[in-house]
Amino acid sequence: MKDAAPQTFYLSDYTPPAFLIDEVSLTFRLAPEATRVISRIHFVPNPDTTDRSFFLHGEQLKLISAKIDGHDANPTLTPHGLTAEVPDHEFTWEAEVEISPATNTALEGLYMSNGMYCTQCEAEGFRKITYYPDRPDVMAPFHVRIEGDLPVLLSNGNPVDQGEGWAEWSDPWPKPAYLFALVAGDLRATSGTFTTRSGNEVALNLWVRPGDEGKTEFGLQALKDSMKWDEDVYGREYDLDLFNIVAVHDFNMGAMENKGLNIFNSSAVLASPETSTDANFERIEGIIAHEYFHNWTGNRITCRDWFQLCLKEGLTVFRDQQFTSDMRSEPVKRISDVLMLRARQFREDAGPLAHNVRPESYQEINNFYTATVYEKGAEVIGMLYRLVGETDYYRALDMYFQRHDGQACTIEDWIAVFEDATGRDLTQFKRWYTQAGTPHLTVTEEWVNGTYNLYFKQETKPTPGQPDKQPLVIPIAVGLLAHDGSEIVPTTLLEMTEAEQTFSFDGLTERPIPSILREFSAPVVLHRDTNNQERAFLLAHDTDPFNKWEAGRALAKDVLVRMITKGTKPDTGFLDALRQMALDDTQDPAFRALAMALPSQDDIAQTLYASGVTPDPMAIYGAVKTLSRAIAEHMKDDLPALLAANTVTEPYLPNAEQSGKRALANTALSLLSKLDNGAAAQAQYDAADNMTQQLSALSCLIRAGAGADALAKFEQQWHGDRLVMDKWFGLQVMLAEPEDAAQVAQTLTERADFDMKNPNRFRAVFGALAGNPAGFHHPSGDGYRTMADWLIKLDTVNPQTTARMCSAFDTWKRYDADRQAMIRDQLERIAAKPDLSRDVTEMVERIMAA
Repeated sequence: MKDAAPQTFYLSDYTPPAFLIDEVSLTFRLAPEATRVISRIHFVPNPDTTDRSFFLHGEQLKLISAKIDGHDANPTLTPHGLTAEVPDHEFTWEAEVEISPATNTALEGLYMSNGMYCTQCEAEGFRKITYYPDRPDVMAPFHVRIEGDLPVLLSNGNPVDQGEGWAEWSDPWPKPAYLFALVAGDLRATSGTFTTRSGNEVALNLWVRPGDEGKTEFGLQALKDSMKWDEDVYGREYDLDLFNIVAVHDFNMGAMENKGLNIFNSSAVLASPETSTDANFERIEGIIAHEYFHNWTGNRITCRDWFQLCLKEGLTVFRDQQFTSDMRSEPVKRISDVLMLRARQFREDAGPLAHNVRPESYQEINNFYTATVYEKGAEVIGMLYRLVGETDYYRALDMYFQRHDGQACTIEDWIAVFEDATGRDLTQFKRWYTQAGTPHLTVTEEWVNGTYNLYFKQETKPTPGQPDKQPLVIPIAVGLLAHDGSEIVPTTLLEMTEAEQTFSFDGLTERPIPSILREFSAPVVLHRDTNNQERAFLLAHDTDPFNKWEAGRALAKDVLVRMITKGTKPDTGFLDALRQMALDDTQDPAFRALAMALPSQDDIAQTLYASGVTPDPMAIYGAVKTLSRAIAEHMKDDLPALLAANTVTEPYLPNAEQSGKRALANTALSLLSKLDNGAAAQAQYDAADNMTQQLSALSCLIRAGAGADALAKFEQQWHGDRLVMDKWFGLQVMLAEPEDAAQVAQTLTERADFDMKNPNRFRAVFGALAGNPAGFHHPSGDGYRTMADWLIKLDTVNPQTTARMCSAFDTWKRYDADRQAMIRDQLERIAAKPDLSRDVTEMVERIMAA
């Protein structure tokens, strides 16, 4: 039967826990289908509440016994936990339960991944391990004993003792249950050490399955770099004797920051030049940093309840963005972050899944691990950083760590720290946490006798449950340029607080050309009447790298929109400007590669929709293809030299310098392949000694219609490497012709090595289908039907991954009536599944409510 109507939880209903915990002891007797978990928990009444009701969360548990202070207890069991009569004073709860890791395909709680025991407890997985108050504001130190016939037995904290078939661990730092971790299996460690600035030597281990030892060196170095950076920039030292990372093949998320025992999706930690691209290396470096930084912003200080998820995630994303900017190229990192924000979070804000950075309600918290919480949450921290300045930002963070160490906090606690540290009233700024939607910022200008006026108007459109919006605090970084390209007014931060506001610049000798929203100083959509002549000027002369790139982006969008709506040909002025940028050796190669990339098809669809035009995915696909060909023709004499000049001949390193050159070289290769039918790509494929070059060449060959032989050779070479084969699966669907995409995806699912229980493999195929807009939205409706078929199948196995994949349908109201009808049919078919999970129920209902 269908799940009961999901319960809705509200931020306003928060109540403190009736009991706190000062000690937890757990014993695990591991067995694939009958693991026994014995818990001994010391409860104390919470002095901050008079409530003494006793409730422990628990799901899919077989209760063997329960005792209170050594006496048998008779709890009342429900599908979601238990209640019992308990003393009105401190007491000890003991319970023994049985669970089945081997049949736990949802990958929450304790489960098995190819013979390895593994946990994932965030957000509410611990309740599938034993009965416990599974909420983040109940924090306690844990002592864990693991018994099992496996060579490696790991848990949080420091090792206490071990013997044949058992090991004991103690984590002295109080933590909520979602940070609990256990791993047991046949593993190999790559080890190292890190000496903190206080002189403490920390043992480091990166644990992998046999055969993966050659993919650990980069991850271990990234961990060391993260530890040093956090000391140098934030003054945060690591606080245990040991730091373990484990790579797991079957994992719903990228990684998990469990105290002292980070568990990683293998795709987010394993790397080698032969099997990983430059993008993989950068992603791994950033994720390792992110999870390590959580040690302070998430573990030592956690969130009071799941509504405050952005407190730990937004801040930690901002910190990992800072780290990557310092390790690589700050402008390129900023552009990359904004591309992701616009592609994921702006899309969220513009559709039925829009929600506050701090949500007001939810039915399934797993559905709120979103771009709004993570990426927009980080943008809110970035705005705060700009508004208060670097010095006050770090002074406030020192106060935050000192004031709230060991606590479960709220956004109010976070804002209060900044108010106390800076003396600013941040009441209005807090609206960024409580108001959903992307603000639209319209600017007009006036030039009067040496005074230049900028008139700004902000508007945030209604979002689900929030029809009325209030003005936000918007930091607007502005610079003014002279007509010779020199800078008249350097970057100045304007602080907008009203719905409409004017800022004036006096004493100017000529009317300037404005560079507005430098460094993308706020997550808004900027509207300003301008022309391609000015955009080309900014592309050539703007001293702000982000706005230089943005000008080129705007040129490309304008060209594509006119091609689609008016049938015009590619604009020669744009082609000349793009060529000039591509050949400008004074610019970072990575920046030039980004500047040459056309806007995504989804970006163009949203641009058309926002202007009142119903987007046609096929027309967009055709226009992008035509413009790409025109760029190649326009630069046909330059491309071989550009490719040669940026081809790296030194031994492979995944650093910023080499990665940037490879990015530009492969951009040139992609264009050249449109002219030579893949000849240069075939030469690169045959000579490639690293995955970046091999995969780029393979992509070019597929686009050129000459990829069949290379695909077969790639499979033969890499069939034994699961992560590399994920690339092979995804590439074929992503680059399939629109009319073939759904069938390519379906055919790949019929292979023996397609396993829908593995989130990486499922996402490789169906994430790629959603990422092929013309294929997914093909007028036949095959993309919609194929996606729905597999989401219905997957929901029974892994509701969390299914729910996240439902977002493929969230832009359905953009499109024509026929496509809307076909998508609604598929959403209704998913909703009618008899045993539909609450995860997917919530997502489908929110999408259909648009």
